Amino acid sequence: MTLLPRLLLISTSTVFGTGYLDHAEPEVRNILGDARRVIFLPYALADRSAYAAKAVARFQSMGLSCASIEDAVSPRRALDEADAIFVGGGNTFRLLKALYELDLVEAIRNRVSQGMIYMGASAGSNVTCPTIRTTNDMPIVEPPSLGALNLVPFQINPHYQDPDPDSKHMGETREERLLQYLEENETPVIGLREGAILCVSKGRTQLRGVNGARLFRRNHAPQELTPPAELLF
Repeated sequence: MTLLPRLLLISTSTVFGTGYLDHAEPEVRNILGDARRVIFLPYALADRSAYAAKAVARFQSMGLSCASIEDAVSPRRALDEADAIFVGGGNTFRLLKALYELDLVEAIRNRVSQGMIYMGASAGSNVTCPTIRTTNDMPIVEPPSLGALNLVPFQINPHYQDPDPDSKHMGETREERLLQYLEENETPVIGLREGAILCVSKGRTQLRGVNGARLFRRNHAPQELTPPAELLF
């Protein structure tokens, strides 16, 4: 039976002046509910061991059982046994390449459709989209496709920054780059500022967290969103 997905998509794992996942802890606890077994995917950073140790310790501080998928004899079995998955941030191209190489793209899709909770930060949020075409990251590696997990019907641009009217920089602003994306693509984009969080549950997509977002749609002016807000697609 296919279930409605439950996802928590975080713009950034650390907001200035706070610790790792501190700003997101209330939302993490809320979406997990009684779920306790979390599996962590550290593929977006080069030092996977150090990254996993940091994430595992943080989830354990919340009273949750968390293990790195790197320590599992079978990554597929680890997914099958987990109540929730947390995919950490870093480089989106490196993350997606690893998911393809380890044959985890379809496995994650299947587990989310079966009820596993998906949580991601930054790159971990990017890969839930139809593609990773709206990431900010440099393509330091080449995945076999830009197609991603396709768990949501929109694109995400995490760490979204508004144009600075006083800047003398002559390159494209983030807004201009996203508008260029929409010249070639129909899928809407949500620019998540630092501290913004999307919660997808029961067929609804809600903007939460400690900061707002901007919604970019083809042939529409960018729309300002302030949490709490519900997004309709």
